[in-house]
Amino acid sequence: QVQLVESGGGLVQAGGSLRLSCAASGRTFSSYAMGWFRQAPGKEREIVAAISWSGGSTYYADSVKGRITISRDNAKNTVYLQMNSLTPEDKAVYYCAARPARYGSSSNPTGFGYWGQGTQVTVSS
Repeated sequence: QVQLVESGGGLVQAGGSLRLSCAASGRTFSSYAMGWFRQAPGKEREIVAAISWSGGSTYYADSVKGRITISRDNAKNTVYLQMNSLTPEDKAVYYCAARPARYGSSSNPTGFGYWGQGTQVTVSS
């Protein structure tokens, strides 16, 4: 099992930046591919980005491509989501999630068996 704890959310003005972190504990972090999801009020949860166990392969949803970067530090058991040029449409609860390494950075949002509690991101206009 792996436990995930997100941090770094908050309130930012449009055009600003935030860096989310997700700290993992439990089983070997490098055994897992990781993803970031978000869920806005009244909307379904959507995958934002995914990264392979090594960090060598990534995926981004079209809505965030060019503005968001996912990365990981296996030595620190942490995955990051750097978000730039934020807009009010990015307001959501952001979740990190883990799935077996074999999924790589697949855009398919399946296979994620472990989830963090979420961190709120609010963007003011």
